[in-house]
Amino acid sequence: MPGLSNPRYRGIFPVVPTTFHADGTLDLASQKRCVDFMIDSGVDGLCILANYSEQFLLADDERETLTRLVLEHVAGRVPVIVTTTHTSTAICAARSRRAQDMGAAMVMVMPPYHGATFRFGEEQVHRFFAGVSDAIAIPIMIQDAPAAGTPLSPAFLARMAKEIEQVSYFKMETAGAANKLRELIALGGEAIEGPWDGEEGITLLADLEAGATGAMTGGGFADGIRPIIEAHRKGDKDAAFAQYQRWLPLINHENRQAGFLAAKALMHAGGVIACDAPRSPWPALHPEVRRQLLDIARRLDPLVLRWAR
Repeated sequence: MPGLSNPRYRGIFPVVPTTFHADGTLDLASQKRCVDFMIDSGVDGLCILANYSEQFLLADDERETLTRLVLEHVAGRVPVIVTTTHTSTAICAARSRRAQDMGAAMVMVMPPYHGATFRFGEEQVHRFFAGVSDAIAIPIMIQDAPAAGTPLSPAFLARMAKEIEQVSYFKMETAGAANKLRELIALGGEAIEGPWDGEEGITLLADLEAGATGAMTGGGFADGIRPIIEAHRKGDKDAAFAQYQRWLPLINHENRQAGFLAAKALMHAGGVIACDAPRSPWPALHPEVRRQLLDIARRLDPLVLRWAR
């Protein structure tokens, strides 16, 4: 039976960026190349339509187009997590059901929120996830991220894991993520099938030490991050530390400087995608931030800079 000691999914599941033409329309040819590169980089799975995919800048019909395109193009090569976050229980449940019907392995959902001040208490959040769970038969990953501004204590998350059938994975991105993961695992036990790291791997080593079995990172250099996870899983902490130390400058620059534009900038520089522009009104990457990103990456020689050559 799936559980903490026997998870269905583990390892590295990076976020797939959404690719646009310079005019802001979807570039579906680049999207397919992006997916192919990411699979070739050694991922265990993929996540689409996350915040790092600019999901908040996409129309509903575009979400449907991208979900269908990616799942059909992946064609079962790796499992795909589809982000279905919405404030409405009914809309999130319907999104999740459609994703499942198209072949998603899991859905990722933030707690309901809207803007800077619209938040919901534990009773409403519990009912929300229960409603989504009732609509599907695949796991739900709760994304515990600062963007939602919704306090989710380890005790509350563990209770939902025990009481709501499909709630079983947790992506931890709040301050003190490692301690929160450690406490969540202690409280939830086998019900916490997937305690995962997030936030582009900036806390990866601490989270692995706390018991994380998966990581949802940026999409540009899984070939650098996967060896960290594998070495730690094998108990070779010296090798995990050395690999993490080597790749940390690039991880840090993505997380603290370039944000979700880092993966697209790397993919564009390597010829994977045709354009790395975000969708308006998000500002383009500053030229100096881009220069520094590529300078760090070239020192590490990730696959992204060689794949399309």
